[in-house]
Amino acid sequence: MKTILKAAALGLAPVAAVALTAAPAIAQSKQGVAVVDLQRVVGTSAAYTVARTQMQTTYKTQIDAFNARKAAIDADLKTKGEALQAGLKAAGGKSTPALQTQYEQFQQAQQTAQAELQRLGQPIALANAYVEEQISAKLSDALKTAMTKSKVDLVLNPDATVSYQPGVDISAAVVTEINALVPSVSITPPAGWQPGQQGQAGQAAPTNPAQQPQSR
Repeated sequence: MKTILKAAALGLAPVAAVALTAAPAIAQSKQGVAVVDLQRVVGTSAAYTVARTQMQTTYKTQIDAFNARKAAIDADLKTKGEALQAGLKAAGGKSTPALQTQYEQFQQAQQTAQAELQRLGQPIALANAYVEEQISAKLSDALKTAMTKSKVDLVLNPDATVSYQPGVDISAAVVTEINALVPSVSITPPAGWQPGQQGQAGQAAPTNPAQQPQSR
């Protein structure tokens, strides 16, 4: 499930970005500094976990079709690639018009395969993006509450730090707050919905929790 969701989600928007609290300089922090991994917060939230399980059932037909087609495509590309390598070796590593044509055909096959898999995985990727966006819509509120309770007034993304002690990471505290704000989400996007439409996501009734791929 993890592989198919990653492949299917190509081209779709990732988890909605939430601006982390910033300050001109850490020296101006009045209370404390913390680190939060927002991707991990969304991925380990209760709503996302339940949604993931539901998606595996609801979209089972599409997932199975995607995996079967991907396996066939991978096998075909592997055969074509090996034939190209064999031809190149036979030519002493030198390109020939025939090998150039064969290489171009191989590239075209790769592009066609990627487009086909993206199309097949679109329903799953869209549902997963919808799940993430519903949760992300409340991330800012959850973060602010966790900061207040943890007496923190400056939060950094882990990638923006050189090193930090485990106790500085308040991601778990943010997960607790997001679980309270968004106990469940829907895995069925409204007709015509596209990633980035947080307004619609916020109005959706959280009745059918769902998710997507497994871990991120």
